[in-house]
Formats: sequence, structure tokens, C-alpha cells
Amino acid sequence: MNMHSARAASGLDKLKTILGIPVVAVRWNDAIALLNRLIAERRFTKVSFLNAHNANIAYTDPVFAQALDDFLILPDGIGVDLAARLLYGAPFPDNLNGTDFVPAFLQASTTPLTVGLLGATRVNAEAASVKLAALAVQHRFVVIHDGYFPASQESEIVDRIAALRPDVLLVAMGVPRQELWIERHIDARHCTLPIAVGALLDFLSGAVPRAPLWMRRLRLEWLFRLAVEPGRLWRRYVVGNPLFLLRVVRQKFSLTPEAARDIK
Repeated sequence: MNMHSARAASGLDKLKTILGIPVVAVRWNDAIALLNRLIAERRFTKVSFLNAHNANIAYTDPVFAQALDDFLILPDGIGVDLAARLLYGAPFPDNLNGTDFVPAFLQASTTPLTVGLLGATRVNAEAASVKLAALAVQHRFVVIHDGYFPASQESEIVDRIAALRPDVLLVAMGVPRQELWIERHIDARHCTLPIAVGALLDFLSGAVPRAPLWMRRLRLEWLFRLAVEPGRLWRRYVVGNPLFLLRVVRQKFSLTPEAARDIK
């Protein structure tokens, strides 16, 4: 099921298109209910999140942008909220960042599920599995493989997923690799909800620290991450965030969001 079909099935008809990418405008509890309904009805749906970083990547990578068109996209972070204010006069109803939303969704799902974990290092994936199992004791968590494997191992890993056939498959390989990997390898034979979760397993394992709660409430977690990993993240935030907003302004004052592609 693609994003448009999932939206129709859920009765959700509110989208905010950010730089050509349709994002569902939905409350936190309604998003949890939607994912639970998709699982209950065995409606295969690929799920990802849009933030300023991957919106920028999609605008320089048309293959990634095309892949995202087949995902149910949830809003993540202050960047897309600012974009929604600029373009639509109001932010998204809730910030559904995957690091908080995915564990909350699993905790709130009362029906026992099988959840596969794919990605990160083996140590971090195993530690994340233990953390999730304590958080959501009703579910079964299975580490399928770490995220560091050659192409020659892909068919074996895909077969392992098909044999397990989890209700939820958490894929933590970073953007855009995780979405492209799901797009190319995963369908209804393998799981019901493949979810691209970025650094979630690293956060859950404790290997990468989260910002203090007060910073998260002020929507400043990006600043904390930049301070912790400046060498890796400075381009994403210091260059990427203003570039994203510049593209959004271009979208606002153009007839089509595609005009923002002129800004490279």
C-alpha cells in the first residue's frame, strides 16, 4: 500500500506538501491508531519521517524523492513545522519525530506483535532490543542483522525477514539508504509495516545521548546533536537548515514546489 492508499484507508485527508513531499498532518494519538489499524488489517505500508535533512537530500536525489512518494510520511522536527507555518499558516498538529514516536507507538499497541530490528551495529541493535522489550513487554523483538553488510548478503537477510514475517520492521541505516533499501527489497511478503527509523537504535542503546528534556521541549534537540557530533553534523544543520528554509521560501513564492529545485 502506498502513502496515498494508506491515507485514504485511514480517512485522513489532510496533507501538507513540503518541497514536493506530501506529509500527513495528524495528531499523535491518531497516528498511533492509524498504524495499529494498518497492522490489524495487514495493509502493507512503508513508513518514514520528513525533516529538513532528508527533504534536502530528496531535492538533490530524484531517486530518493521518487521512493518517498511510496511511503506514508510523518512530520519530524522544527524545520518542517517552520515550513508548514510559512506555506500553510499553521504548523503540523504534532511533532512525530521517530525517536520518540516509534517507542510510544510500540508501547501503546496492546496486541502482541513481532518486531524485527535491522541496522546499526550488532551491539547497539541488541541493546535497543532489550530496551524495547522492557518498554513494551507485550511484543517480541528480534534482531535480524546489523546495518553493515555487503550486497552479497542482501538476499540472505531478505529471506530471514520473510521467514520471520514481522508485523513491524525497524530499519535503521540512515538516510537515504534505509528508505531506498526498503523500497528495493521489502514488500507484503516480508512484513506489514517497514519503518525507516534513522538513529533510533543508537539512541535506544544509549550509545548516542539524547538531549535533555528541556531542550527537546524547546525544539532544540538538533542543537544538542550538533554540539555532540559537530564534525559529522555541522553541514546537516549549519548549512542544511538555512538551505531548507530558503527552498521553502522559494516554494511559497512560486507556482510549483519544483521551482525550489533551482536552489542546489
